[in-house]
Amino acid sequence: MAKKTYHIKGMDCNACAQMIELDFEDAGISASCDYAKEELTIKDDVPHEKVKKLLEDQGYTIEKHG
Repeated sequence: MAKKTYHIKGMDCNACAQMIELDFEDAGISASCDYAKEELTIKDDVPHEKVKKLLEDQGYTIEKHG
């Protein structure tokens, strides 16, 4: 299982990061979000397009960077 990290734009506060984590959890995806680093780390093997859609549906933009 490879871990993937994404750079997220559009978070306003730590509550945004917590909401992102909860939305991914609701989708059955193990993830952690760091507001200060503007990063989302996915611990499951999830297609990039699915991650992108979940975030864009919440109003965020992403770049995969690891």
